Amino acid sequence: MNGWIVVAAVAFGMSALPGAAYAQTSSPSSTPEKEPSMSRHASGSFEVKLSPLPTYAQDDSLGRMSSDKQFHGDLEGTSKGEMLNFARSGYVAIEKVSAALKGRTGTFALQNSATMDHGKPHLTIIVVPDSGTGQLTGLTGAMNIIIAPDGKHFYEFDYTLPGTQ
Repeated sequence: MNGWIVVAAVAFGMSALPGAAYAQTSSPSSTPEKEPSMSRHASGSFEVKLSPLPTYAQDDSLGRMSSDKQFHGDLEGTSKGEMLNFARSGYVAIEKVSAALKGRTGTFALQNSATMDHGKPHLTIIVVPDSGTGQLTGLTGAMNIIIAPDGKHFYEFDYTLPGTQ
């Protein structure tokens, strides 16, 4: 089981991905009903707690974990998620974030996907389309995770949100 805990640690924000920045933007709609959107950037730190969960697999190749995060900075709030991983090669996860993003409150979901290819990590974290609620309705974007040499966790979040100029 320890092997997949290592993968989960890498996948859910416990390893650095230097130089990686994943951004997804949406262009303003031409329909007059929608408010214009601009690309925005948010950053800060976070703590994460991972906990092993029972798996459905009959061997140790599949792992499952829960994740609890506390975000600080431009994104202030929490997330709860669950991930599945295979051996030490890849994982997928969904987490629901309840937070204020630069003062706008609501919830949204993040979809995480990571692979480790011969020691090279590749991580993609995107906002699940149409998952935003409250003042975060219409949120789109992508997040990157950075781990400092001292082990502290940071995020960089490039996003668009209707009505933010």
